[in-house]
Amino acid sequence: MLEKIWTRHVVATDAGGRDLLYVDRHLVHEGSFHAFEMLRHAGRRVRRPDLTVAVADHYVSTAGATPEAQGKVVDQLARNAREWGVALLGPGDPRQGIVHVIGPEQGLTLPGLTLVCGDSHTATHGAIGALAFGIGASEVEHVLATQTIWQRRPRVMRVWIDGGLGPGVGAKDVVLYLIATIGAGGGTGHALEYAGPAVRALSMEARMTLCNMAIEAGSRTGLVAPDETTYAYLAGRPLAPRGDAWARALAEWRGLATDTDARFDREVRFDASAVAPIVTWGTSPEDGSPISGAVPDPAAVGDPVRRASLERALAYMGLAPGTPLESIRIDRVFIGSCTNSRLEDLRAAAAVLRGRRAVVPAMVVPGSGLVRRAAEAEGLDRVFREAGFEWREPGCSMCVAMNGDLARPGERVASTSNRNFEGRQGRGARTHLMSPAMAAAAAVTGRMTDVRRLGPSVDS
Repeated sequence: MLEKIWTRHVVATDAGGRDLLYVDRHLVHEGSFHAFEMLRHAGRRVRRPDLTVAVADHYVSTAGATPEAQGKVVDQLARNAREWGVALLGPGDPRQGIVHVIGPEQGLTLPGLTLVCGDSHTATHGAIGALAFGIGASEVEHVLATQTIWQRRPRVMRVWIDGGLGPGVGAKDVVLYLIATIGAGGGTGHALEYAGPAVRALSMEARMTLCNMAIEAGSRTGLVAPDETTYAYLAGRPLAPRGDAWARALAEWRGLATDTDARFDREVRFDASAVAPIVTWGTSPEDGSPISGAVPDPAAVGDPVRRASLERALAYMGLAPGTPLESIRIDRVFIGSCTNSRLEDLRAAAAVLRGRRAVVPAMVVPGSGLVRRAAEAEGLDRVFREAGFEWREPGCSMCVAMNGDLARPGERVASTSNRNFEGRQGRGARTHLMSPAMAAAAAVTGRMTDVRRLGPSVDS
């Protein structure tokens, strides 16, 4: 699949073997101000403003009043969009939201396209069947000026998942299981193609979660071949093809799937039925274990580099080896981010919360204005509010902690985001990654809890 998309987009190849790829979609957010300034300084123009879309997400306040410093960055994005004729989904636009939520939601992301953004989690869009990856500031400038980018073709790792998900287990658990299995560098140099019966049974939202965290396994991109689930999701999206163009697009998209005799550079296989709810205990997404487990003992690790890494992680997290994961107290809960802020994610959390109350501070941040309104139409906002959660405006929020939403030093956060690095959610904050259902369970118990132990909510 990767080879089919890649080959169609090669403009030229240099002596070193790098390919110049044509870019079909370029998404930019507030961090693009560096690239626009470089463009301005060099006297260049945006070559295809019609193929570029600007989205305010990282710096916007989800509480409704963006702090002054962050507001200046959001305003700069708006000025750049106006100056260069780029479409903007900013504050006040009902479509505004996290860039990796609005791309598929609006039909900007389509199968077979190349799509880039100055954000590592651009891999999310691969769930639609696009070749999508994050790029740096100088590369953002290059794409703005030329609508192309130099890249070296990666190897391909197929992640084949058999079976089906058990009760209380979601796509977040599956991808955390994968990362714990192959390591945070296990996919380095590879594109990950997710396939197999378990992947085919997943919704589009769940597939986006898998692809979103491909970067946390060391890969720059994740892919799922388009199928009937994909086409049903895209049909009627604002920017998706219509009429005769839709029929032509379907015919092309159906040819993107990997051929049955294709060979992969590496293959990882596991059964989804073996996956339990996963939580992280360290400072890397690879530091994950089933909720029934315990904090590992670094002394039992033979590799001295890995042992030292674990010792540092546990010191930062304030955890002792052998501590049962279900005994770890939680101070705050965050449900949101480009990993788990879509309608399906909110439904999963609400199903746990109905008739229950959070015993710690908690917030829900929908991935877009459209997700927020759809959730409100179903009454999910009432479920969250009645459970004691804050119901916020869309944005990246506490996932990046650069917009006013952050945890205090030493606070332990149950988070549905994608990274648990030191200081990721605030200086000294301690992040435990988990699924929306597991985060909801932590909110109502005040500790990391196997959601399967709670049983149905009282109002289910």
